[in-house]
Order: sequence, then structure tokens, then C-alpha cells
Amino acid sequence: MILGLHHAQITIPKGAEKEGKNFYCGVLGLIEIEKPETLKGRGGFWLKVGCKEVHVGTEDGIERTKTKAHLAYQVEDVSFWRKRLVENGIKIIESVPISNFERFEFRDPFGNRVEMIQEIQ
Repeated sequence: MILGLHHAQITIPKGAEKEGKNFYCGVLGLIEIEKPETLKGRGGFWLKVGCKEVHVGTEDGIERTKTKAHLAYQVEDVSFWRKRLVENGIKIIESVPISNFERFEFRDPFGNRVEMIQEIQ
């Protein structure tokens, strides 16, 4: 039996951890958590997102802008995030509407597709 989702992983180019932390911790405000000692040599970093984790790994040779694969962050105020991202030079991509949700997408500085989604009551 599958109990739930423990973590998801995205990747950034090798050696881009500083820029990645600036975006994910600085702009998005996610909290970095300690990686196990046995995995630290692989590069990347881990983030806490609510009660789940996002693992940011490193790999080269990937065309991240060509995929629809993405993470969707559930937020309380999608308008806040739209404004914050625009203020930080991130281009907003309008999403196809879904009933009872307000949402938009963007590409992180490495080309990963990201969605911000808010449930409308």
C-alpha cells in the first residue's frame, strides 16, 4: 500500500547550488533541510515544503524548458506570489483554468516548470 508522497526531486545544473538556494530559499522562502551525510557529496540541496520535501539534485545535459513535468505549490494567496515573482524578474505563464482553483505557472531560473495554485472556496 502506498501511504503518501514523501518527496519530489527536480534538478539544476551542476555547480548552480548557490543560485538555486537564492531562488528557492530567498525568493520562494522555502527552508533548506540537512541532507544525510552519505548524500552530501552528490551536490544539490533539500527543501522542506509543508510536511513534504523537495530534493534539488544536480545534473547536466538536461533541456528543462522542453518538459511539462512540474511541481505545484499550494498557496494561500496566489496574487502575492504572482507579484513577488514578477518583482524578481520571473515571467508568468497563464494556466488553463480549472474549476475552484486560481493558478499560474512559471519557469525557475534553470528552466524547471513550476505552478502556484490556490483553492477558491
